[in-house]
Amino acid sequence: MSRVQRSVACIAVVVALMVFVGNEPAPGQPKAGARKLDLAYILPPPESGAIGLKHLADEVTRRSNGALDVRFHGGTLLSKELEIMDAVKAGNIALGTPVGAACTVFPELCVFLTPYLVRDYNHAYAMFNGDIGKSLDESFQKKYKLKIIYFYDYGFRHFWNNRRPINTPADLKGLKMRVQQGRVFADTVNGLGASAVPMPWGEVISAAQQGVIDGADLPIYNINVLKIYEVSKFVSMTFHNYGPTLLVMNLNVWNSLTPEQQKLFMDVGREAQKKVREATESVDNLAKAKEMLEAKGMKVNAADVASFRKIAEEKIWPPYKQQYGELWDRVVATK
Repeated sequence: MSRVQRSVACIAVVVALMVFVGNEPAPGQPKAGARKLDLAYILPPPESGAIGLKHLADEVTRRSNGALDVRFHGGTLLSKELEIMDAVKAGNIALGTPVGAACTVFPELCVFLTPYLVRDYNHAYAMFNGDIGKSLDESFQKKYKLKIIYFYDYGFRHFWNNRRPINTPADLKGLKMRVQQGRVFADTVNGLGASAVPMPWGEVISAAQQGVIDGADLPIYNINVLKIYEVSKFVSMTFHNYGPTLLVMNLNVWNSLTPEQQKLFMDVGREAQKKVREATESVDNLAKAKEMLEAKGMKVNAADVASFRKIAEEKIWPPYKQQYGELWDRVVATK
């Protein structure tokens, strides 16, 4: 081979390598033929649920060796929880969450919203990461054709209002408090002494500004993120409802994944769950709530939780205990 021929051959090899390398994805990026899986959510970070979901999308994509391209859509794909769940059930998108409407979409979860039935965060995750969560997953696969990836929550709910601090149930008397559209929420607020006003979230801020409602309830994290301090003066830490929700995947999509990909989703899902827990629980205490919210003009007080729990057990629990039977007993028995 002549010198010219050798030079041409070397150039050809270099060009071929450049083309090959140029077509390769960067480490952790999906390949050109990667399977695209959409994950829809109603809000972007820094909302706590969005933090976990974005972590899951990014990490599953990164660790799948280019085979999966999980795309997180925070407030950009579908705007309503029920739209998202209908799309997941139909297989139009792969993953989604009912957010705060979990009890509406999945009545099996309503029991956990009974006021003061869930004792604390450790109690909640002992259930959802244990036998109760496993039973719910098996049931959801059969009944809804959905696979549960992980459970999470937004924290325990606390009352906020414009009238006065709420220290005991007597302080709720005469207050009009917005509740989510579900029987257990109205039963909670009415049973504890206020007047429940069912209302979709989109109307809450204007209703508070106009005096249509005196207040509502939210976890501390969301009181801050949703800027409730702009429309309310008082936050009272009553810890009255625990609100679980979950991320689900269309079952046909789940079954089409390899065993390794399924394991990846579950492993990263537990990481995402931990991130949400850390974000939510780190602020769900009096000291942190005062630090965050009093700097923005709110007054935060610790309520007499024992007095609220006593009324809930006497007035609100009995029909729910009868309705849920064995599941109620399993919740109470979980340590």
